[in-house]
Amino acid sequence: MRYTRVAVGGRAVWGRVGEEDVELLSESPIDGDPSVIGMVAVADAQWLPVVVPPVFYAVGMNYPRHIEHARAETPTRPEVGYRANNALTGHRSPIVKPTGVEGRFEAEPELVAVIGRTLKHASYDEARESVFGWTIGNDVSARTWQHQDRSFWRSKNSDTFKPMGPWIETDVDGLAQTTTLRVNGEVRASFATGDMVFDPFDHIVELTRHITMHPGDVLWMGAESTCQLEPGDTVDIEISGIGVLSNPVHSEGNPS
Repeated sequence: MRYTRVAVGGRAVWGRVGEEDVELLSESPIDGDPSVIGMVAVADAQWLPVVVPPVFYAVGMNYPRHIEHARAETPTRPEVGYRANNALTGHRSPIVKPTGVEGRFEAEPELVAVIGRTLKHASYDEARESVFGWTIGNDVSARTWQHQDRSFWRSKNSDTFKPMGPWIETDVDGLAQTTTLRVNGEVRASFATGDMVFDPFDHIVELTRHITMHPGDVLWMGAESTCQLEPGDTVDIEISGIGVLSNPVHSEGNPS
C-alpha cells in the first residue's frame, strides 16, 4: 500500500494512493484501521509531508563513499542526530534557498524509515517488524552555514530544507533498491540504497536502548552522494520500488 497526506479544504487528510486517485481516509493508517471518506485525483493532489513525526531522527556519514569523499572516519557504532519538523515540506513544493546562503547548496537523497509501533530495548527482529513503511527524503544542506555554526540549526533545519514524500510504501524491501538523483532530468548520482555502514534496524536497536521510539517517528538514513542545487532547478529523487520525490528550487522572495 501507498499512504500519504494531502491538503483538502485547508486541512491535512491521510490518503491511500492508487494509480489515478487518492482515497481520503478517516485517520492515520499508522494508528488504526481507517475508513474511506472521499476521493481526490492524483493529478489534483496537494501533497504534504507524509507524516509529521513525533521525533525526526537523522543519520549522517552512513555510506562508505560519502565517508571517503568527506575524509571522515567510518563510524564504529550506529548514532543519530535530530532535525526540525519546520524544515519538512511535501512532494512538488518548492525548496527555498534563503537570502544570504553562499557556496555549496546541496541535495542529499535519502531512504526514510517510518516507525509503526512503540519500541524500547528492541531486538534486531523487533526493529525490522517496527517499520511501517518507507519513503524518500531530500536532506538539503547549506554547507557554509554548516561550517560556520556550532550546530546544524540553520544549515539543515531552515524552512523547506527537508522535502519528504511522495508517499509511504509499505510493501517493499527498502534496502534492496537503487537511489537515483536527477537535476533537471540529468542523473547526478545513483547508488545501491542498502550499501550502508549500519542499516536502519541497527540504528533502531541502538536508539531504543536509551530512547523510546513512537509510531510516526522517522529515521533518515543518510546518502552516498550529494549534488549542487541552484534556483530554477528541479530536483528528483527516485528510489526504485518506492517512487519519485520531486521539488523545484526557488530563491527566497522570488517564487519563480
